[in-house]
Amino acid sequence: MINTHAFDYINVLDKAADASWLRNQAIDNNIANVDTPGYKRQDVAFESELKKALGRSSDTSNMDQRVAAIKTAQLKPKAYTDLVGYSYRLDGNNVDIDTENVMLAENQIKYQGLINSISEEFANLKMVMK
Repeated sequence: MINTHAFDYINVLDKAADASWLRNQAIDNNIANVDTPGYKRQDVAFESELKKALGRSSDTSNMDQRVAAIKTAQLKPKAYTDLVGYSYRLDGNNVDIDTENVMLAENQIKYQGLINSISEEFANLKMVMK
């Protein structure tokens, strides 16, 4: 079997896109529950997981080797409840609609960038195969 790392970046970008999609769902849920008493906002941690995974392979000097060393099966986004003990409202809810809308716009831009990057990686592979 041929040992190739042609899909290393695609696999990591795919995991990042999945995390962005999950974050979009969490933000949508936060917005839907902005008036629900006691609701605590949800978020998704992925960037810190990716940073840890890249840091584990820090003995290599270039990014290609660091990405190739990532075990994508272990690279999973984690949903969590943000600021559980914090609420600036009397009803116990800690969702700020303005912040959520900004985070939604930011996440949508990030998702589009990830999808474009995946498309570019496939275009590069297609060009190499010609």
